[in-house]
Amino acid sequence: MLAATALQAHLIQKNWEHNFGLPANADGVVIGKMFGVLVVRTSHGNFGYLAAFSGKLAGKNHHEGFVPPVYDALAPGSFLNAGMKKLAEINLEISALELEGSNQNQTKVSMLKNMRKSQSRTLQNQLFEQYHFLNKAGQSKSLIEVFKNVFATKPPAGAGECAAPKLLQYAFMNDMEPLALAEFWWGLSPKSAQWKHGHFYPPCHEKCAPILAHMLS
Repeated sequence: MLAATALQAHLIQKNWEHNFGLPANADGVVIGKMFGVLVVRTSHGNFGYLAAFSGKLAGKNHHEGFVPPVYDALAPGSFLNAGMKKLAEINLEISALELEGSNQNQTKVSMLKNMRKSQSRTLQNQLFEQYHFLNKAGQSKSLIEVFKNVFATKPPAGAGECAAPKLLQYAFMNDMEPLALAEFWWGLSPKSAQWKHGHFYPPCHEKCAPILAHMLS
């Protein structure tokens, strides 16, 4: 609890521009965020805590005082950036053809939509292949393998970007022993959820449960 309180104090004195919806009249799109803290013991016997945020914060993956992502898809030269640019170009072409309103364009629009769907699926699978998670024994498994073993299905979008997997990955990579984990919501909740500002929640089942089952084994 002390670690979470310290992190919340840091969020209030932030050095970045991110609209959590606090206060309600702040500029920009409101994006509440799940944060996590992990109390650890180092190989030298010292105690401390790690901090992480789910997804991106202020449009970035890296911020001082927080562990890095398991995989940085925003790094310069990333295949994801190139892939998203290509999808954006397809979207623009579809929009232009639909604005013309010509029946002759329908075949090409359908072809472009199928191309977009295929490229989006390929890009998502390529992204999933980049995520590999360590467990306490130092064994690594890919995101795809983890979900296949537990749910016999592909991972949902955003899997691997939550706070808990980030924290455990950093701890295991740096020979730290995890002792206690807590996650809390900061800011306004999206309409699709009922999270409350400052309240604590367990890691999500859909995205995190299979990953954590491996990492804590």
